[in-house]
Amino acid sequence: MIVLGIETSCDETAAAVVSDDRTILSDEVFSQLDDHRPYGGVVPEVAARAHLQHLDGLIARAMETAKVDFGDLDGVAATCGPGLIGGVIVGATTAKAIALAHDLPFIAVNHLEGHALSARLMDDFAFPYLLLLVSGGHCQLLTVNGVGDYTRLGTTIDDALGEAFDKTAKMLGIGYPGGPAVEAAAAKGDGTRFKLPRPLKGRDGCHFSFSGLKAAVHRTVDGLPEGALNETDINDLCASFQVAAADALIDRCANGIEMFKDTHPGGSTLVVAGGVAANTYLRDRLQSLAEDYGLNLMAPPQRLCTDNAAMIAWAGIERLQLGLTDGLDFKPRPRWPLDPEAPPAVGAGVKG
Repeated sequence: MIVLGIETSCDETAAAVVSDDRTILSDEVFSQLDDHRPYGGVVPEVAARAHLQHLDGLIARAMETAKVDFGDLDGVAATCGPGLIGGVIVGATTAKAIALAHDLPFIAVNHLEGHALSARLMDDFAFPYLLLLVSGGHCQLLTVNGVGDYTRLGTTIDDALGEAFDKTAKMLGIGYPGGPAVEAAAAKGDGTRFKLPRPLKGRDGCHFSFSGLKAAVHRTVDGLPEGALNETDINDLCASFQVAAADALIDRCANGIEMFKDTHPGGSTLVVAGGVAANTYLRDRLQSLAEDYGLNLMAPPQRLCTDNAAMIAWAGIERLQLGLTDGLDFKPRPRWPLDPEAPPAVGAGVKG
């Protein structure tokens, strides 16, 4: 089984061809970082126009690299939400057109499910497993019972961790995207110098909160003498932020693991996925946590943590193998929670 995957939910335009033996036949990504860098963040209209400009060429290149034509495909999968709706529509419409023209099954993939299943593209481990989904827009702990079957245990009540990384980088003027910039600076800094909060640490449950940590960074910067923010200060503040964020994350995940083990005593796997999962320091901390609880930590390679189409193609394969296809009238969704039945988190705003 071979599936073409298309990803256009944010600021990467991507197309990939993947087979059901877990071979990535091609994986093409066009990064829009240069388009958005002058604005310090993603501009939805700019992103949508870039998807329109580059997607057709990426698909052609992915098919050529994979040495297949449309007649060799068993399906076409595309991210249909959640995400910036202009870009999502570009990818979904393109995939539908291909499916219609070549009489292929169309699979509407939840972008978050793409991340949730991405580790299974690398290794055939069993359901259920505990998932930490951590990115610029989401920070959640979920039990993955199977394809399309998720139970949310915890979520952020305010900001996602990736957003906190990005805003910290912006406050310190060290560039966009913020995650890699903060991680690089932190590697040269003293993580004990600045005393920053660990939001919700020690509390029951496994919800997350990072707005207070972000605000504390802002207050720390404002508290330094004017003009005194030198390279050492930046490195130390990045390191202190990263340690504080990791401490809070590990505390919340420990509670989540205990909740998972209570309901699934045979569960043996913790998966971390999403863009922030590319952070080496956080991976190391999570590895130690997993070992403490006797779990195997599974994480996609870093190139599959950030947005990509290979994970969308793989999610399409997993769904297609179960006979889960979608009509061409499927409507793209700006919000699409993995567990739509999950109750709102106390103190949270409106988040998917």
